[in-house]
Amino acid sequence: MNFDVDFALSTLPAFLVAVGVTLQVGLIAIATSLCVALINAAIAVFEVPVLRRLVRIYVELARNTPLLIQLFFIYFALPSIGLRISGFASAIIAMTFLGGAYLTEILRAGVAAVPRSQIESGLSIGLSRWQLLRHVILPQAGILSLPALFANFVFLLKETTVVSAVAVPEILYTTKNYIALYYKTYEMLAVMTGLCVLLFVPLSLLLRVVERRLQHGQFGS
Repeated sequence: MNFDVDFALSTLPAFLVAVGVTLQVGLIAIATSLCVALINAAIAVFEVPVLRRLVRIYVELARNTPLLIQLFFIYFALPSIGLRISGFASAIIAMTFLGGAYLTEILRAGVAAVPRSQIESGLSIGLSRWQLLRHVILPQAGILSLPALFANFVFLLKETTVVSAVAVPEILYTTKNYIALYYKTYEMLAVMTGLCVLLFVPLSLLLRVVERRLQHGQFGS
């Protein structure tokens, strides 16, 4: 079978739009997941027993159910009780639910790695729990957690392929549409693979550089 280069090139404008959707979904999900993780880290620092148990239940539930099932529940099951959510919003909610759990565990480990003596010293000089969290715990926990955080950022971006199941027009959804319409399977798979490599490999390398610079305090120096 001949590879139709002209057809593959003609689809690039549509795929560039799909890349934009992929980045939009992924970056929003990363931001919201990080917010969830920061809230859960604060709950861990403030040691509120009931809330800590709820966070533990949430983390176990999110990490032990597939993203596709979470997505289907939000998009297909919730309308049965009157909650109709668009595909895009369902994608953000499902990815935040999953990503927030993973980032919570990463930050929890980072918080636990902060020496207890520093926390006790902060309390002894009159710092409040909020001040400790902001000025002592989170800066150190964040630096310690950078490798795992950045790895999970890339993981969440790659997970955007799942949201094609609820008609969000990202890269995989666009690929399937062109295959269904024109039966150009090899061409579309090649375009999709090439775009994913061009998108995710440089991003992974960039995050690795940022991680090293942050860990060695080279930004802002």
